[in-house]
Amino acid sequence: MILKIALVDDERNCLDEMARLCGDFSAQTGRPVEAVSFTSGEAFLDAFEGGGFSVVFMDIYMDGIDGIAAALQMRGMDSGCLLVFLTSSTEFMPDAFSCHAFEYVTKPFSGQRIFDVLADAVKVLPQEQKYIELADGRKTVRVFLDEIDSAITDAHYLDITLADGKKLHCRMTMPEFMEKTGGDARFIPVNKGITVNAEYILEFENGCCVMESGARFPVRVRDGARIEQAALDYNFEKIRQRQTHFSERCTPRQLRKED
Repeated sequence: MILKIALVDDERNCLDEMARLCGDFSAQTGRPVEAVSFTSGEAFLDAFEGGGFSVVFMDIYMDGIDGIAAALQMRGMDSGCLLVFLTSSTEFMPDAFSCHAFEYVTKPFSGQRIFDVLADAVKVLPQEQKYIELADGRKTVRVFLDEIDSAITDAHYLDITLADGKKLHCRMTMPEFMEKTGGDARFIPVNKGITVNAEYILEFENGCCVMESGARFPVRVRDGARIEQAALDYNFEKIRQRQTHFSERCTPRQLRKED
């Protein structure tokens, strides 16, 4: 997913430096970045559409409409994008809260400061759903990982059951399937030739892994405790991340000065 960033500042030198840092961030992290520069708040608002940018870096002191006023108008069109104020003074820090600012960066700033802000932004932005392509008979189908309930080896094939009950019969091995998922932690081998999605585990009972669909899979006895712990760890981490992201998006972040 491309990280679309708006850079709003009436100082060309600052715009050029920010654009360069965004490019460096993309090169170092491997995440595609598209940075668009605007030399005034008016130009930004004329071009702005809700959902058009994930992150907006907004200078506060600008000729014409200032950054606070531009940000308030922006918020009337988009409440979800992350707003980062850039300024040479901390005078307007209290006003940043009314605009639901994600960060407040004082000038002059270091490259590391901008990298840290972008890294934090990536953590809280919605992530693109992962998918894999599977050959089902003569068809190649694209399946999102969160749609997969379980995979069971059948000779040289895998029977893959989706959350809606649909089944795919794919000529591939279990190691090939796990490689396609990129080692996603939600997929847990519970027995030889049987892998389940931790998202759909209902409980472990009498040596079996019980799925929300009602399917029951025998759990390898010697690894039972480890398998149950892996499922608990995955779901605990998922809940922790959701709570962290919700807290950061819905409460004012601690505003920091440049170190």
